Amino acid sequence: MHRGEVAKLLMLLVENYPNFDASDKNVDRHFKYLHDFPFDRAVQNVDEHIRTSKYPPNIAEIRGNLGEQIERDRMKARTAEYFAAREEAAKQACPPPPGWKEAVYAKLFGSGDDASGDAE
Repeated sequence: MHRGEVAKLLMLLVENYPNFDASDKNVDRHFKYLHDFPFDRAVQNVDEHIRTSKYPPNIAEIRGNLGEQIERDRMKARTAEYFAAREEAAKQACPPPPGWKEAVYAKLFGSGDDASGDAE
């Protein structure tokens, strides 16, 4: 994030928290700790903070838990891949051939009268 983006972020905070300090000195202070942080992620964190808190966020809250967010996004992607694979498998699935179930029961329970799998 560059200094101009930090200033834009602080102006967003001033719009929602009128007493928030958006002075050049505070922009510099925030820039020191946010220069390596993605602007779009900071905006998302600030938007969420605005929705859930009546107090302005500190730098740690603006940064959020990036590691946890990245892991959450990775897990969402893996879950979507998993469900896509399950959906594709369901499209290609077909029922077992006739008599297969009965043959399995016969192997499991013997070929006697109890081939249905019902226990006495």
